[in-house]
Amino acid sequence: MTALQSGSRPGSRPEARTSALAAGLGGIRGVLFDIDDTLVDLEFSMTSALRDVSEHLLPGLDEAGWEKFGRIFTRETTHFYDRYLAGELSFNEQRLLRGRAALGHFGVELEEGEQSHHWVSSYASRQHGYIRAFDDVIPMLDALDTAGIPYGAVSNNVHDYQRVKLDAAGLERISVLVGTDTVGAAKPDPAIYLEGVRRLGTGAGETLYVGDNRLLDADGSTAAGLLGVWLNRGGEPAPGFAGREIGSLLELLA
Repeated sequence: MTALQSGSRPGSRPEARTSALAAGLGGIRGVLFDIDDTLVDLEFSMTSALRDVSEHLLPGLDEAGWEKFGRIFTRETTHFYDRYLAGELSFNEQRLLRGRAALGHFGVELEEGEQSHHWVSSYASRQHGYIRAFDDVIPMLDALDTAGIPYGAVSNNVHDYQRVKLDAAGLERISVLVGTDTVGAAKPDPAIYLEGVRRLGTGAGETLYVGDNRLLDADGSTAAGLLGVWLNRGGEPAPGFAGREIGSLLELLA
């Protein structure tokens, strides 16, 4: 039985469907999640794969250096990913530009052609081997399944790529999945969140949306009419943020 089916069992009482959620969330009938760094520890998989494919280019780099290398790739070069979302770059082009920026910080330049192709393809193949779900994900989904609350995922990446990622993380049960190619829009366009709502069979105002990006996930989904929640796993300070904030998915459960 899929999550969508389990959330619409005939005769299930409304109070039973919401009993899994914490106080203040009694009106919630469905939950949508971001994927990367919300359900799946993308930063771990990226930095682990990066080190595997780059150690021969950076012999002797210390741990502080590898942390900086990973930070440049995962957090300081996201403007290249934005260009991918805008259709200006292919997925592999943005990935290569991010890799070049990280390597360039340490004085290493990837050569055009075979070296660049090998680096990108090696990174892609290694990254999937490191994909894993965060520890709080399975308990969260178990509770939602038990309560009969439907759930799904809405992501700023294409459907098929994210489907493989979810399955690799052991999250095959997430059957409702909306990617940027599903509706031809990316977060924070309201259309992408609302397609997730439509597929759950709920209403926007009774659907929770949870993600690690304060602007795209919490603010963007709230602007679309959902109840946005910022999953701030690292405790990042945001003094101007007035929305709902949690440090773990388990904080959503009663």
